[in-house]
Amino acid sequence: MKSTLSRRRLLGRAGAAIAAPYFLTSAALGDDKRPAASERIVMGTIGTGGQGTGDMRGFMGHGEVQMVAVCDVVPTHRERAREHVNGKYGNQDCFATGDFREVLARADIDAVLIGTPDHWHAIVTIEACKRGKDVYCEKPETLTIREGRAMVQAVRRYGRVFSGGSQRVLGDYGDWPRLVRGGALGTIKEAYVNCGGPSGPCNLPEETMPEGLDWNMWLGPAPWRPFHSTLIRGGFRPYRDYSGGGMTDWGAHRFGAAMFHTGVHLTGPTDIIPPDGKDVKHLTYVFPNGMKMYHGGTNNITYIGTEGELPSKRKLEVAGPTRYQGYRGRGGIFGDFLACVKSRQNAFRDIEIAHRACTVCHLGNIAYWLKRPLKWDPVKEQIIGDDEAARWLDRAKREPWTV
Repeated sequence: MKSTLSRRRLLGRAGAAIAAPYFLTSAALGDDKRPAASERIVMGTIGTGGQGTGDMRGFMGHGEVQMVAVCDVVPTHRERAREHVNGKYGNQDCFATGDFREVLARADIDAVLIGTPDHWHAIVTIEACKRGKDVYCEKPETLTIREGRAMVQAVRRYGRVFSGGSQRVLGDYGDWPRLVRGGALGTIKEAYVNCGGPSGPCNLPEETMPEGLDWNMWLGPAPWRPFHSTLIRGGFRPYRDYSGGGMTDWGAHRFGAAMFHTGVHLTGPTDIIPPDGKDVKHLTYVFPNGMKMYHGGTNNITYIGTEGELPSKRKLEVAGPTRYQGYRGRGGIFGDFLACVKSRQNAFRDIEIAHRACTVCHLGNIAYWLKRPLKWDPVKEQIIGDDEAARWLDRAKREPWTV
């Protein structure tokens, strides 16, 4: 098996083994199905709420993964994750902290899983790249379009593997990728994508803060506001200081899938037209190839082509394998990331693809917020002729946090 774990790390492990007392614990012996320690991928989890912990468990189901650290500013989240890791390995070795920088400072960690709220994704990803870590980051990977491009630049500059956390691009749609990309529908003229709407201002009242919570760290780069428990229980998504709402939450999955299936996943729209209550019923994206993509519809995704549509009442078929093979390794998107950590290939949802999918969602939000059409240059990544709209491409960050 080709391994990218550094020679220095391997020598360090060998030296530690020589210096250690001569006995073996059951945890050290492990089971015969686990790879040798030199071929394991050592990981830390940053953000251990519901999705972060779920992803952490998914990665720990792969024998080559050794989870050694967890981080969350919410003490109950952090402790729950630590207990799960220790229970999995039968020891008390898991490092737990409320400061992600302590995880990134560990030289033994190869890769990190980022499951924080969206407003932290860019900062943690970029810092992880600087520290030489590969990154699996939950969707939506970005809060703004400028953050996304900065993440792409960091991943490329530091030579890291990045995977966005959108397993649904392939997993939810079965044979659809093969059929659509294989031409079973002819040329795709229209696609409908059904997901939630944009985020808005946060006007939640102040509540008493629980003991031990580092609220200032939870807010991080976001504007300061008083504590409210909804925000630390996964209820941050409706509020634009932290997320893009349902538009970027499920939109990162479904727009990402539609863009990949139709082959526009490395570009973007040129026009974004919000509904006007008259002629335009759905938020509409027009792509350079003339395809229109709408925010709406009765299915998660609907494709309309010159030769048919999906979902379809008739059996569709194209020549080739019975299922589109997009992932490397085994075990879906987690396995794809792990395989790419070893091979140094780009992951299925590489940072550029993730950024482009999120960009479509962000542009839709800006059009909704301003209630007017936008012109977009997908090459220069600029809004054309609208300075007010262009200001939404990025957000001011609270000191000391920068991208």
